[in-house]
Amino acid sequence: MNLLICFGTRPEAIKMAPICMELNKRKIPFKLCVTGQHKEMLQQVLDFFDLIPDYDLNVMLPNQSLNTLSSRILVEMDKVFEKEHFDLVLVHGDTTTSTLVALAAFHRHCKVAHIEAGLRTYNKQSPFPEELNRQLTARISDFHFAPTQKAKNNLLKESVNESSVIVTGNTVIDALHITINKIENGYSNAFIENLNETINFNKRVILVTGHRRESFGSGFKNVCEAILEISKKHDVEIVYPVHLNPNVQNVVYKRLAGKDNIHLITPLDYPSFIWLMNKAVLIISDSGGIQEEAPSLNIPVLVTRETTEREEGVTSGCSILVGINVNKIIHEANRILTADKVNDKMTNPYGDGIAAIKIVDFIQNNILIND
Repeated sequence: MNLLICFGTRPEAIKMAPICMELNKRKIPFKLCVTGQHKEMLQQVLDFFDLIPDYDLNVMLPNQSLNTLSSRILVEMDKVFEKEHFDLVLVHGDTTTSTLVALAAFHRHCKVAHIEAGLRTYNKQSPFPEELNRQLTARISDFHFAPTQKAKNNLLKESVNESSVIVTGNTVIDALHITINKIENGYSNAFIENLNETINFNKRVILVTGHRRESFGSGFKNVCEAILEISKKHDVEIVYPVHLNPNVQNVVYKRLAGKDNIHLITPLDYPSFIWLMNKAVLIISDSGGIQEEAPSLNIPVLVTRETTEREEGVTSGCSILVGINVNKIIHEANRILTADKVNDKMTNPYGDGIAAIKIVDFIQNNILIND
């Protein structure tokens, strides 16, 4: 059986890398295709996990619309399928890449396996366009690797065949364990060395990230206002790797630049970000991946979104949904920073770091064996 793994963004690459590594470990051949949605950030992850793409579609153009990106992925994927037939295509999550690659594979009569399947907000606009991307990919996919029982239940409610849904945990925890192990064994790089020189880690560190389209404009202004107030009220170091999108940069630098204990830095590579995250006592973020990773490091997350498809973290108390409400962000940050214990031991509802093993076990025992 010919396997193809395809992804385009840095988060996808991080979460698919453990599967690639497990396939390599078992000497199961596969081809790797990248669309290149996050070109530079994607390459950093590929280098860290020693992954070399067989196909690079290079679909990104300056300021292109989602429709243009979608059409380019379809066209370029068709060229890949012209060259080589694949029996199973693995896609991940909720990106434009995952949905359009799945559709292209369906058009070519290839079976599709969806990693991180079943997450839902049931609000098409939040997150946009990811929520609908994920639902569309589910309609196309033949196999669904759900990270949690709740995700599986969502799929079953949508009449997905139960025999095609496998609960595995989330591969981002696998990637986190791999990375922490490397760091503990002496891994370092220029980003980490620079952070050590510029940030006062004798103080408590708050890590901030943000990139969601639905927060462009007033949303990011509100988050910045809250961060500024937190920086004044607490003796902390706030570190904000600012996303490269001008809709984020223009707002953040205008409102937060030049403050003594707010460090606006360029985006970090993956291992450096994990190193920094492990130093934090609080994270303020709209990232889905961070909601999954932080509980393994016992770090609470204030989620600056109105909805989250990762409700398990909210239910377990690992994440707090604060939206873009200035007062709510400030209130919850104050509560955590003034608590007697910030980092109580958390149980991560998203897995234990062996999701890739479970996924490859299923592929090996239920798909390859029947080929």
